[in-house]
Amino acid sequence: MKQLPYGLAVILLGLLLQLFPGKALGQVITAGPDSVQVITQETDTTVQEKQFFLKGLRNLDRPGKAAIFSAVIPGLGQAYNKAYWKIPIIYATGAVLGYFLIDNNNKYQDYRVALNTRKSGGIDKYYDHPILGKGLPNSEQALKYYRDYYRRNRDLTILLSVGAYTLNIAEAYVHAHMKDFDVSDNLSLRVQPDLMRVHPFHSPALTPGLTLTLYTKSK
Repeated sequence: MKQLPYGLAVILLGLLLQLFPGKALGQVITAGPDSVQVITQETDTTVQEKQFFLKGLRNLDRPGKAAIFSAVIPGLGQAYNKAYWKIPIIYATGAVLGYFLIDNNNKYQDYRVALNTRKSGGIDKYYDHPILGKGLPNSEQALKYYRDYYRRNRDLTILLSVGAYTLNIAEAYVHAHMKDFDVSDNLSLRVQPDLMRVHPFHSPALTPGLTLTLYTKSK
């Protein structure tokens, strides 16, 4: 068999290494007593992703960090802003919304199961109820009304919970922004009379007015 030229073999070997860069992790040469481990270059994507995330988090400004902290754990952004008194309010709101969510969902499930059982001819939870009992006028319509009522309340509570979670993030973000501005007693508002130029059809004219100037200072 005719052997390939040395130069062509080197080129082919280089092409193979370019096509399969991540296959070879390392090669151990054990020809002698001093073994040598040659490790090829391979990208550890997991480590790089973690480093990229941590580097991006370090490069964020204060409002961005506060928003991310509150998105991960509600109230953590407020702690980062040192507004600790807001944390109990956030968790009290979450507890109230969680209570109504569970209560409305349980009642919705009760009336839904009772209505389905009543329609199928079985004995439901409210079979002997003085108002919703079987045989009473409009009992099935009443079960349907309560079922829909508590389902709407449950869905509304879910929407309110999403809104409260979003508000928690927005509050941390805005508060961190406001900490960069001077809100001390040195702020001043100057009010002075002024003349405003108007442009009627025939000739320009001046009309009296007021100028409000607010002096602020960034930290």
